[in-house]
Amino acid sequence: MPELPEVEVTRLGLETGLVGAAVTAVTCRTPSLRYPLPSRLLHRLVGRRLLGINRRGKYLLFDFGIGHLLLHLGMSGSLRLVPAASPAQRHDHFDLVFGRIAMRLRDPRRFGAVLWLQDNPARHPLIAVLGDEPLADDFTPSWLYQKTRGRRAPIKQTLMDSHLVVGIGNIYASESLFRAGIDPRKPAAGISLTRYRRLVPAIRETLEAAIAAGGSSLRDFVRSDGSSGYFQQQYFVYGRTGEPCHHCGGTVKSLRQGGRASFYCPRCQK
Repeated sequence: MPELPEVEVTRLGLETGLVGAAVTAVTCRTPSLRYPLPSRLLHRLVGRRLLGINRRGKYLLFDFGIGHLLLHLGMSGSLRLVPAASPAQRHDHFDLVFGRIAMRLRDPRRFGAVLWLQDNPARHPLIAVLGDEPLADDFTPSWLYQKTRGRRAPIKQTLMDSHLVVGIGNIYASESLFRAGIDPRKPAAGISLTRYRRLVPAIRETLEAAIAAGGSSLRDFVRSDGSSGYFQQQYFVYGRTGEPCHHCGGTVKSLRQGGRASFYCPRCQK
């Protein structure tokens, strides 16, 4: 599933090419993805200029002044800029056309979402429940320490709780915990403020490095120009079970947590 870095990479690529341009056509090739596609998009958007593209967690919000188009990439989606006249492929379900350029949503598993938000996006049920942004100024060690008091769940699963903090999926939770030297099994409430002072910068560094590398392309994700990200070449532990740790030479191990694989180095992470 595309995580925060992949969604932010997508946002940056689309922002450069689309902000300020006017919509000339809307094409829906399916009646629904995760939810039914909104009706009357053609009438709402044709002639409207895109004022900006924002991100909240893994959601993209396209600001048209009269409302926002919300898009989510689901499990396997990608948004690409393609020539508007290029033929659609099997899994290309939605186009937003700006003259000769189309923003095309490809979603093989159809778990993505396209919704129209007439009111303040922050009040929409999908957005209102989201936790703090890990790249925001108010995501601090003290904040995370206070929010995890009384939480007995392992720190890895806690970081993946979108009601607490958004966008830290399986890959980046594993990588951040390695950078901070924290065992993914350790209860969140048992981590000291001193160790959270290592973890929060590690989360920021991991996410920022992933964004700079264009995200991780493991299966379906591609950038808006169709190219792949390459952060997977920088993984310390994710997907490296049985391989030597880049830091200590020990063996990277894996375990199951909440139905997901966790990767860690027993020597480096305590």
